[in-house]
Amino acid sequence: MTLHQNLIAGEWVGTDGIENINPSNTNEVVGLYARASADDAKTAIAAAKAAFPSWSRSGILERHSILKKTADEILARKDELGKLLAREEGKTLPEAIGETIRAAQIFDYFAGECLRLAGEVLPSVRPNIGVEITREPIGVIGIITPWNFPIAIPAWKIAPALCYGNTVVFKPAELVPGCSWAIADILHRAGLPKGVLNLVMGKGSVVGQAMLDSPDLAAITFTGSTGTGKRVAASSIEHNRKFQLEMGGKNPMVVLDDADLTVAVEAAANSGFFSTGQRCTASSRLIVTEGIHDKFVAALTEKLKGLVVDDPLKAGTHIGPVVDAGQLKQDTDYIAIGQSEGAKLAFGGETISRDNPGFYLQPTLFTEATNQMRISREEIFGPVASVIRVKDYEEALSVANDTPFGLSAGIATTSLKHATHFKRNSEAGMVMVNLPTAGVDFHVPFGGRKASSFGSREQGKYAAEFFTVVKTAYTLA
Repeated sequence: MTLHQNLIAGEWVGTDGIENINPSNTNEVVGLYARASADDAKTAIAAAKAAFPSWSRSGILERHSILKKTADEILARKDELGKLLAREEGKTLPEAIGETIRAAQIFDYFAGECLRLAGEVLPSVRPNIGVEITREPIGVIGIITPWNFPIAIPAWKIAPALCYGNTVVFKPAELVPGCSWAIADILHRAGLPKGVLNLVMGKGSVVGQAMLDSPDLAAITFTGSTGTGKRVAASSIEHNRKFQLEMGGKNPMVVLDDADLTVAVEAAANSGFFSTGQRCTASSRLIVTEGIHDKFVAALTEKLKGLVVDDPLKAGTHIGPVVDAGQLKQDTDYIAIGQSEGAKLAFGGETISRDNPGFYLQPTLFTEATNQMRISREEIFGPVASVIRVKDYEEALSVANDTPFGLSAGIATTSLKHATHFKRNSEAGMVMVNLPTAGVDFHVPFGGRKASSFGSREQGKYAAEFFTVVKTAYTLA
């Protein structure tokens, strides 16, 4: 089997490999991928540092061309890359192809941003003096990405980093190296100079730690667990580096008595269970008012009964497997915790078998939950959601905001009054009305509040806030 190597200083290197296992068929090896050492990470950081002076002053047309070529190739290979994504992460093929298209759109957007770099010219309060305000790249960016969006999240970090003239050391999640290797390969062949992007696949405890310990990283952008995010923050403060964190969520979906039942059920099912619930924006707390509660639970249960859990490459599959054995254990442990806390298991909760061995779990719905239960406070990160009954809108808003997290929130209602009030008073970074809480366009800001996020927003023009530094210059006329 071909070894997919790390990319360091423009060269493919590495001999020690690890198998990438398909979670929907654990007998299948998706590919063999190199495992970087701490010394490899240090070499990659040194290469990125050496490449920064030239790349940071490169022409905007050169950057545009490379990012545009990358976007075009990803889009042209969407079916191939989508199938790779489905095999290594477990998303259904339509979801995987959709994510691949989004990655292409992100690279295309930032290819355009290369040509839209702008500043300001202001008059000084002093006579005959001009003021220029510009944005400049900040240096070597460490990028650490999770396993749940193997191509989209790397794209929305790498594309703006390169667009604004930074160099990159990129460590993807060890569970899903395939899509990340493909991005690095495409960028490399698109003409990216040596050392500008360095791919170091491997263990977080080895490669990630070497990155955190390095004084030569000017910034780190991280998406992953809250615990690891705290370590990224602590190390960054020690090295006086910029850092950006996207972490967990325990997102609410409020359903009011006046909601369109079909709309509410579709939004809740999509939010809580599609992508196997493995989204930081998933709605795992369904906060439902008394008047519609029983009808909503009955309709959502019927919806879940019709969802097909199977091989993600099969036509008609709605939900693929959980990503690996560890995540499956976490999910089933939380299902047991919910039952022990007194929540009612209304549907699902069982592991299931399919034609091939894999990590398959039924979509799971709890009712009679309270907002104080662990299943309502802690992120499960699987196809598990709980229904919390409330009296009215005021109680629903209070319960929705009663969480340490604040990434995304949704409401199903036909009331303009309540929709408007919820948008203003929800303590989340993103709010959806009559829509799933998961799913944000590539050109708008992504991020949350409280323990969900720290630092400036990702995506769109707001990415410039993290990937550049502002300079103010004065000139005497």
